Amino acid sequence: MTPTRYDHWRDVPESAWRWPNFSPAEIACRGTGRLLINEPALDRLQALRDRLGKPLIVRSAYRSPGHNRAVGGAPRSKHMDGAAFDIAMANHDPVAFEAAAREVGFLGFGYYPRSGFMHIDLGPARSWGERFPARATPFVAETPHARENLAQSRTMKGGGAAGVATLGAAGVEVAQQVLADTQSALLPLVPHLDTLRWLFIAVALVGIAVTIYARLDDWKRGQR
Repeated sequence: MTPTRYDHWRDVPESAWRWPNFSPAEIACRGTGRLLINEPALDRLQALRDRLGKPLIVRSAYRSPGHNRAVGGAPRSKHMDGAAFDIAMANHDPVAFEAAAREVGFLGFGYYPRSGFMHIDLGPARSWGERFPARATPFVAETPHARENLAQSRTMKGGGAAGVATLGAAGVEVAQQVLADTQSALLPLVPHLDTLRWLFIAVALVGIAVTIYARLDDWKRGQR
């Protein structure tokens, strides 16, 4: 298929452009505004964009012969045929990008890690330049265990307080009954013991409330 040429990318009719994730301005010569539409190359570029599912930042696509000389391009650069693209790696993992590019049919690869882009073209199969350094794979942060130290657990503190207070209230009630049955001389103390028993009951209720709150709060935070 013979490539279609335009003196300026603004001259491209909408009906002639069918690559939704790219515009004529992105593919046109940066120095002159001229555009050569190489449909097989653009089809593969769009297929690469679809496969990766994220934007491709095109640093350079078609170059007019004059602009190619001005930027120091190779004398027979595929850019002059509209069959080469320089893609920024800022939002891509270079290894995954290269694998996807090969899968959709790109054959030529140039690595420019210092400039932050990768050259891809339709061939012949070859590669040059220093490969991009491996990027560290991010791991999902591990959720910390809820309250490794039981002494700091609100659930344990609340439950412990409730338990102790309940036992205290029961003990006071037993003592109160024993005093009432066996020690008539200490009967004036019985009302005070009754007050103490209710105090223990109040503490137990507070402990139970703290325990329930702590459990609900842990559930909301996704902790055990």
